[in-house]
Amino acid sequence: MTTAKEIMHEGAQWITKGDSLTHAARLMRELNVGALPVADEKERLCGIVTDRDIVVKCLAEGHDPANCTAADLCEGTPRWIDANADVEDVLHEMESHRIKRLPVIENKKLVGMISEADLAQHLTDDQIAEFAEMVYARGR
Repeated sequence: MTTAKEIMHEGAQWITKGDSLTHAARLMRELNVGALPVADEKERLCGIVTDRDIVVKCLAEGHDPANCTAADLCEGTPRWIDANADVEDVLHEMESHRIKRLPVIENKKLVGMISEADLAQHLTDDQIAEFAEMVYARGR
């Protein structure tokens, strides 16, 4: 059984709800990532901010990213997967919620992220095709 921990990208970092979007964008650039998990005051996952969120929900709306926080963009229930979950569970979670990145949690701590690139490196062609169809091809 292949687990989430075996296919994830290690070393994911949190930002806090109070961090500015300017800080988030700079950290994304530094880490070469397109998304950052957002933690609340108790270091619990409360959302994810993506580079696209910053552009579409902040900049395109005329807001100043230095004055907007990660909390301003967090919406809905954040999805995550346990580090010991089977890769089929990872696929199910990402497909059923049509998400492209998934935080990996172990002992209530963030230990990594799973992205499309991680899936592409570890799954069969059939699994990748199913993922692409479920996340991209279906209408909402």
